[in-house]
Amino acid sequence: MESDQLRIGTAEREEAARLLADHFGMGRITPDEYETRVTDAYAATTLGDLRPLFRDLPPPHPGFFGPPPSYAQQTVQMPMPYAPPPPMPYAPVPYSYRSKTVAGVLQIVLPFGAGRFYTGQVGLGLLQLFVVLVTGIGILWPIIDGIMLLRDGGLDSQGRPLRP
Repeated sequence: MESDQLRIGTAEREEAARLLADHFGMGRITPDEYETRVTDAYAATTLGDLRPLFRDLPPPHPGFFGPPPSYAQQTVQMPMPYAPPPPMPYAPVPYSYRSKTVAGVLQIVLPFGAGRFYTGQVGLGLLQLFVVLVTGIGILWPIIDGIMLLRDGGLDSQGRPLRP
């Protein structure tokens, strides 16, 4: 049986995916090529399925491919500086169960930090209440904050975006 017909296991697939990530981190393949090649690596069943994934890439290649051909010149690889890992897939942030509309209207109608108390930001609400009670003119801060909440939204006390 030829070596290209030998079946591979999970360890070989994972080594191939890790080396493809290294090539991606070095800028040798584009994100689309990386995604396609990694998908093909995890779908591979034989050694022959993995060889084309590295045919146009310089070393490092998976160790289970065997020794390099005798005519290939050995090169010394210098350690590369830290390369960031490939981008993670997009994961949406869950919305808060509180509404930006309610928070904004509370800030405008009850301008002493009521909207911030509603969003769970008690510290900011107390600060607005204190500024309004002490200065009087500080009433503008909660009103402007309410307008900004209506326009841009904001975050609740757990850092989740307010529901539209």
